[in-house]
Amino acid sequence: MLLCTAGAVVTLAGVKAVGSILGPVLLALVLVMAVSPVRTRLDARGAPGWLQVAVPLAIVLVVLLGMMAVLTLSVAQLAGLAPTYGDQFGEIVAQLRDFAARLGIGGKQIDQAIRSFDPGKVFTFVQGFASGLLGAFSGLVLIVVLLLAMCLDARSFSRALAHGRTSRPKLVAALDDFAHKTRRYLVVSTVFGLVCAALDAAALWALGVPLPLLWGVLALITNYIPNIGFVIGLIPPALLGLLEGGFETMLLVIAAYIAINFVVQSLVQPKFLGDAVGLSTTVTFLSLIVWAFVLGPLGALLAIPLSLLVRAVLIDGDPRGGWAAALVSGELPAEGERDRASSGDGSAPPAEPGTAPPPGASAVP
Repeated sequence: MLLCTAGAVVTLAGVKAVGSILGPVLLALVLVMAVSPVRTRLDARGAPGWLQVAVPLAIVLVVLLGMMAVLTLSVAQLAGLAPTYGDQFGEIVAQLRDFAARLGIGGKQIDQAIRSFDPGKVFTFVQGFASGLLGAFSGLVLIVVLLLAMCLDARSFSRALAHGRTSRPKLVAALDDFAHKTRRYLVVSTVFGLVCAALDAAALWALGVPLPLLWGVLALITNYIPNIGFVIGLIPPALLGLLEGGFETMLLVIAAYIAINFVVQSLVQPKFLGDAVGLSTTVTFLSLIVWAFVLGPLGALLAIPLSLLVRAVLIDGDPRGGWAAALVSGELPAEGERDRASSGDGSAPPAEPGTAPPPGASAVP
């Protein structure tokens, strides 16, 4: 355990040291896997090789450039909005001071806390997060080159994996499962993220909050961030609702976001996502912390796919990793899988002493 812990620390430190290079590589890998079914369908219909590369690459570039445009607009709009609400900030602080006085709350500490209340810091935080993502995407040339190279190598890589099934069936099956779960996670998250973004933008427009379309797109992007993505997408429109219409508008924005996201992401989305993630709630939250620390905002955006990759390589690819898979997923393996794991090599469990071997099997251990 000490050796594994030390190896993990050294590995994560190395990943963080080369994060500016490895981050775009992992982003390109996830994007290529997301559009790989397009190449498969084109191949099945007999499309030429150049078309099998050009179509997936064009889809990825459109998505990537669109995300960069939205983030650039977000940073510019946030930078322009913050200074225009100086008077509203002062009014809010005065209202908080009066409210505390009505409740009989006083003292220098309370007064100092109210005076230090600065909603502009929230703008700074969200703007810094968007700027971090934009900085991760700023190496567009490197990402495009990586995307082109991976699209060109997709067919040969698939053939290499198919050839490796005879020697490393467990690992190849784990990588296939990782690709399938990642695609399913991305597709389901994108579809329901679009639904949430449209409903959020409509609610903000009805409440008179500025830039509803922009905050709807931000809600779509933060939908890929587990656990805290909803909060990050909620903070800017809630703050603008406070500045535009007071506390009542802010509470209505918060209530609308909570209702929409609870119905869509908590009640409907899990029925379609099922066990696509294969990670427990605790592991999901820890993976968010770890990958955000290692790769920054891009790590937070790719936390689930990266954790699935680590599980596929280190746990699912090991015949003896069934117990660890149960720990990270929170679900016990099937009876047959537990028996194979207990045998230590992925084979069938040994027969009980004194019993004859099954027909066709050798009696020599």
